[in-house]
Amino acid sequence: MKDPNCLFCKIVAGDIPAETLVRDEAAMALMDIGPLAEGHVLLIPTGHYQTLDEMPPDEAAAMLRHLPSLVRAVQAATGCEGVNVLQNNGPVAHQVVMHVHVHIIPRNTGDAFSFNWPAGTYPQGKMETLAQAIRKHLPGGAE
Repeated sequence: MKDPNCLFCKIVAGDIPAETLVRDEAAMALMDIGPLAEGHVLLIPTGHYQTLDEMPPDEAAAMLRHLPSLVRAVQAATGCEGVNVLQNNGPVAHQVVMHVHVHIIPRNTGDAFSFNWPAGTYPQGKMETLAQAIRKHLPGGAE
């Protein structure tokens, strides 16, 4: 499945050059041309899916199996202190290219990359209610 108007589909097809790190039938890893840090890598499926929830589980697993080795390689190559692994799912979550992609971003103390993480708390009973609602939508949906 491909989208002829998709930037990442064009990269997978070879119509747009990329600095490729890994490639197989399921996935491609490449250097991000707009890096948030030196060594910023993208992992994408070779098939076109706009968001992660659209991917069949076996295809998602085949793509994500590259993640541990990519994280290790980025850490070793950059000497970074840590790594953010981010997947933005939908425009409201800051997804710009509507083709699933996972960011591997090297991090060091005092670097320029930051994001807001406004952690909160649940009112009494709300977490349990939401957990029950989520379970209903999982395969085998427990009540």
